Amino acid sequence: MIVAGLTGGIATGKSTVSNFLSEAGARIIDADKIAREVVEQGTPAYDEIRAFFGEEVLMPNGDIDRERLGDIIFNDSDKKKRLDAIVHPRVFERSAVLIAEIAASEPDAVVILDIPLLLEANMDRDLTEVIVVYVPETMQLQRLMARDGIDEKAAMARIRSQMPIEEKRKQATCVIDNSGSRSACRQQALKALDRLRQKASEPG
Repeated sequence: MIVAGLTGGIATGKSTVSNFLSEAGARIIDADKIAREVVEQGTPAYDEIRAFFGEEVLMPNGDIDRERLGDIIFNDSDKKKRLDAIVHPRVFERSAVLIAEIAASEPDAVVILDIPLLLEANMDRDLTEVIVVYVPETMQLQRLMARDGIDEKAAMARIRSQMPIEEKRKQATCVIDNSGSRSACRQQALKALDRLRQKASEPG
């Protein structure tokens, strides 16, 4: 088995690449999905978020209002660090359990840890490969504004809350350039997966 991390910047197309890899048979562990699960009502993380951020981050039904919480942390680095300290360890623990389950049943599996903040959270240390989905920041900005219907100032605040995409590119062992066509992106993703499969099947 081999475990690789998949990351990128906001609006670079990481989810698209994750879907390509999943369709081709890779086992995807989706950190965003886990992050939503670990802050559901009744969990310790939910209680900690409610205690720290207050009732203003709750929806009428009591669930965490992720959009409201995002607006707060994108403009306050200290609050972002606090939220990360609550959520990241739980995501890491749950991911480790899922990896162990896959290892027990599929020893030759290619496992992709799909984590937006993989490098920021230092979750790449034990990974064989780090795949970064890349577009230049100017394209990232335009895509984010179009996708979320926000202005340039709001989009830049969200981009600046993450590690710069150029820095992520430097730390990658594999870069998938998503500034071209969808088919070109898919070809790069499948090529990366083939290489990972070869590594996964190697003895030792």
